[in-house]
Amino acid sequence: MTDQENMPQGRSHRIKDLGGRVRSLTRARQKFEMPNAESPNPQSGLKIVIATDAWKPQLNGVVTTLDTLGRILTKFGNEVLYITPQDFKSIPMPTYSEIRLSLFPNRKVASMLNKFKPDAIHIATEGPIGRATRRFCRRRKYPYTTSFHTRFAEYAHERTGFPISWGYALLKDFHKHGEAMMVATPGLIEELSGRGFENMRLWERGVDTDQFRPLDSDVLKDLPRPIFTYVGRIAVEKTLEDFLDLDLPGSKVIVGAGPQEAELRQKYPAVHFVGKHFGDDLVKYYSASDVFVFPSRTDTFGLVNVEALACGVPVASYPVRGPLEILADAPPGCGCLDEDLKTACMTALETRDPEACRAHALTFSWDAAARQFIANLEIPGFDDQFWLRSAKMIEDPILPT
Repeated sequence: MTDQENMPQGRSHRIKDLGGRVRSLTRARQKFEMPNAESPNPQSGLKIVIATDAWKPQLNGVVTTLDTLGRILTKFGNEVLYITPQDFKSIPMPTYSEIRLSLFPNRKVASMLNKFKPDAIHIATEGPIGRATRRFCRRRKYPYTTSFHTRFAEYAHERTGFPISWGYALLKDFHKHGEAMMVATPGLIEELSGRGFENMRLWERGVDTDQFRPLDSDVLKDLPRPIFTYVGRIAVEKTLEDFLDLDLPGSKVIVGAGPQEAELRQKYPAVHFVGKHFGDDLVKYYSASDVFVFPSRTDTFGLVNVEALACGVPVASYPVRGPLEILADAPPGCGCLDEDLKTACMTALETRDPEACRAHALTFSWDAAARQFIANLEIPGFDDQFWLRSAKMIEDPILPT
């Protein structure tokens, strides 16, 4: 719907234009004091807020996803404002110092939103910034979307013993007022539906295959081969000991940092911990590896698996959410899923096909994922085609299903 005749009855909708931007306004949106206009003209794209408690210098799938999404949306001519812990005084999260908890963000979040005058607000995390943004939206009756990135219920249980059912009750309460909650895979949607979550929409993940690609690399040239590598947080919920305890030939490499690093370094002196790496440095570690090992059972997706595939490296993992969806339609040579992680590692090594890995990774398009995100905005008054046109992302007539 793009005209006033087709707008829902009982709502006071007006179309307004800020320098060519299109807005559907309820009474709440009038509180932003946007100027009047007669007709939509989406040539300048959308103004989108992404509120997240997870941000750089963290190295994880959430940060990578949100950073890449913003770059893709900007490439198409949209304007993205991130609200992150970098904008606030913060303290390290107990037991996980890499995560910063913003202090008293409510007033500044409101000021940033009022100044930016967004077309759409997306809340990516359930921490202090996410809650401050949600509070603003609910007080103003301003529509917003959320996304489910992390199994905080399981993570909190692993670290503190906090009951998983209580954790999911808190998460469900956080997400229930949004217009839609975006979820990475159909399997996860089914699982969360069973826990009572509603209003879910699929937002599949992509990888920047221009950045993540096979490179000539000598960063691990002095290590005995084959090389089995893990990339990501070094934390208890990643069950890294399942990998590090394995009797495997060659070398084991851990790329990343986290609260369990000191403990694991001491416990496994033969393992090569190389710290955090980004950009082409990270790509070189992927490319120098023979098998990528992903021992986590609690990730919602596991974007690092697709990054490894894009670099021509097969994946060894348990058959759990994320890896199951990533490798479901993969050709032979892309890896192995097995409840015996050593079997998965050795099978992935023996059957690896770098060209097949790369070809499969190319099916995870970030442009398609960004279009899916825009189509999911679900702001009252207009359909997904309206938002795609406004975001200048309507060029591809075939939307992900």
